[in-house]
Order: sequence, then structure tokens, then C-alpha cells
Amino acid sequence: MKKRLFPMILFSGLCLLFLAGLCRAQEEDAEGCKDYPMFSRLKNFTISSCESNFDAVEFTVGEGETKIIEGQKTIINYSLREGANAPSDLQIKRNYSNAVKSLGGSILYESDRYVSMKLVKNGKEIFLAIETHNGATLYVLTVVEVGAMTQEVSANDMLDALNKDGFMALYINFDTGKATIKPESLQIIEQVGELLQNNPDLKLNVEGHTDNVGTAPGNKVLSEQRAKAVVSAVVSKGIEASRLTAVGWGQEKPIADNRTEEGRAKNRRVEIVKK
Repeated sequence: MKKRLFPMILFSGLCLLFLAGLCRAQEEDAEGCKDYPMFSRLKNFTISSCESNFDAVEFTVGEGETKIIEGQKTIINYSLREGANAPSDLQIKRNYSNAVKSLGGSILYESDRYVSMKLVKNGKEIFLAIETHNGATLYVLTVVEVGAMTQEVSANDMLDALNKDGFMALYINFDTGKATIKPESLQIIEQVGELLQNNPDLKLNVEGHTDNVGTAPGNKVLSEQRAKAVVSAVVSKGIEASRLTAVGWGQEKPIADNRTEEGRAKNRRVEIVKK
């Protein structure tokens, strides 16, 4: 039977009765260590050690396939309290993988004692792995927060997409609820400018799209403001304004499932469309 993960609950500094075992475990944790905010540990486990820093971590993402992920790394080592019954390796993996799925994430790879996962939360890509040891009396949670999703795309990539499909989706990061382009996305603006400089007869519609968070009228306005911000940024690179038209579609044309954070992240986009 699958066990549900319970959040940590405090009341006047005391643990509620049904979480007494969890709270005792927390009292035995290594100094300075605590659970990763999104996930609670399994019952009767304590934290034996932890570390957090910016680093590169290798995740297994397929049979014989690995991927190096750079970002803010958190590693938490959990140990079963002496005398407690050990869960199965599968039970530990399922507790975390089900929690990730409930947040809209997905499983990348799974073996007998290992599972790697990915989710998008608040615009951040998060990679996770659970690895069990010693008959499921020990397990390690590894988390790497990549930060805001960034897209690496060249002017040639854009031209190829426009010639093939007539459009290309650009994932330009903006301040939340605003039309201010974040610094990490300025390289995309540079490439749009280069595309237009290299192809003087090319004209584009710049079309803004949002997810379904908020109101439809508000999202339509925001998407148009963001499209106009992209046009202004490209014009500042020496491109004639007459070659660009800003359009806002709001949440009207999703390309992914708005019920998941990953889907909403894909829907928040700016498309360049060949006229």
C-alpha cells in the first residue's frame, strides 16, 4: 500500500499527535539540516547529513544515458531510526515520484534503487533524484534548481524554423506580471536582430502568448505589452520598426496543458511569425 506524504505541521511549537514520530526524527537531524521545502521525508527517517551549493550533478535520464545539470544543488542523506521497520525501495521511490507527478512533473528514468525526475515550478526547472541503499534503510535526495528556463537559439535556427513552419516559439523571460525583459533573455533579442539584419526583406509578426493564470482580458493586455516590448528591443538594435508588428493573443492559443506548471511554462511564449 502506498503511503501518503504528510506536510510538517507545528502548533504552538508542539507537534500534533499523529506527526509525533516525524517531529522526533527532526529533533535527531544533523545540525543545520532540514527537509527540502517541497517534500516531506518518510516516517522514521532522520537526516544524517546535508549539503547545499552551486554545482554540477550527473543525473541518469535514460538507459545508459546521463545528463550534467548545473544549478543550486541540495543533497540530503536520510537514515532509518534504529529499531524502526524499513520500507521497501519501491515505497521510497513512489512517495517522491507521486509527489513530483502531483506537482505536474515527470519521471525521467527509473531502476530498482534509483529514480530521476523533473518539474517546473515558479518558472524554474528542477531536477531530482532518489537513490536507496542498504535495504532501504538509507536514501539520498538530490535536487538541482536550474533557475529560470532559458532558451539557446541562433539566428540561423530561427531562419530555418521560419522557412519550414512559418513561425518559431521563443521563450523570453519577463518579470512576473510585467513586460520587462529579463537579462538572461537579451541574447534571444540579439539573435532576432541578427536574423533581420541578415535577411533585409524579412518581416515579422511578434505575437505574445500567456498561460491561463489570471483573467483572460488581463492576459490579452499583458501579452500585447510583452510583444511590444520585444519589438522595441529589436528596433533598438537598428531594425526598422515597419518590419515588425506586435500582436497579443493572451491565453487563447495554448500549445500545452495549462493544468501543469510545465505546460503553463510552455504556453508563456513569444512567437515570431513570417509575414
